[in-house]
Order: sequence, then C-alpha cells, then structure tokens
Amino acid sequence: MERSTRQRQAIRAVLEEIDRPLSPQEVLSAAQHKVPGLGIATVYRTLKGMVEEGMAVAVELPGNPPRYERSGKKHHHHFHCIACGKAFELEGCPGDFAFMAPRGFQTQGHEIVLYGRCAECCQRNPGATTP
Repeated sequence: MERSTRQRQAIRAVLEEIDRPLSPQEVLSAAQHKVPGLGIATVYRTLKGMVEEGMAVAVELPGNPPRYERSGKKHHHHFHCIACGKAFELEGCPGDFAFMAPRGFQTQGHEIVLYGRCAECCQRNPGATTP
C-alpha cells in the first residue's frame, strides 16, 4: 500500500469533492490548488495505485482515455459532453438488459453512455449542435 502523502490526499479529495469522472489532467488542475507544484506523473501514479487498492475506478468512455471516480458508488451510467469533453454521472439505471441478449447467452453487466452538450455548454452557446 502506498504511503499517504499530501499529494495523494489532495487527489483523493478532488475525486470526492468534484464527484464526477475526471481525466488525469482535470485531477491535476484541481489538485494543484491544494498542492502547488503537483505533477502529472504523480497524478497518474496515484490514480493507478488508488484503482489497484479499490479506492477509485476507471471509467471507460468509447474512444477516450480512462477517467477516474471514487469507488463504492451504486450502479450508474455516464453522460459525455461533446462540446467541452467533460463526463458526468447519471443517477439510476433503466433496468436489466438481459432480455436483449441472444438466446442461450448470459449477461454479466452493461454500460450506457449518453452523448450531447452539458448544461454549461448549452447555456454558453444555445442552439449549437456540434462543438
């Protein structure tokens, strides 16, 4: 287990405070307010360790590098803003999709990602349909 450092504590606090899937760069930007001089290599190393220890999970959005969120959350899905690139959590789940699997198949899980523009991007540029 990695020792607790100010950098690690800042990164953990960022994941808890912002509470949405964050890219390593987003983690770095937010954590630098707590620990000036924090570097991206430390962020990557810390996030990797947190995933290995079960404190964080990687969120895979198709066609994008992983983002990270704290672990222990209830099953949920994500929204990916095509304008600013941020990812957001969607509460709840529409249900079990096992009925969609071909006959004789057994499902083990599912992921749903909605795409569009977040509220901030809609407000900034109403009516826009692409980034």
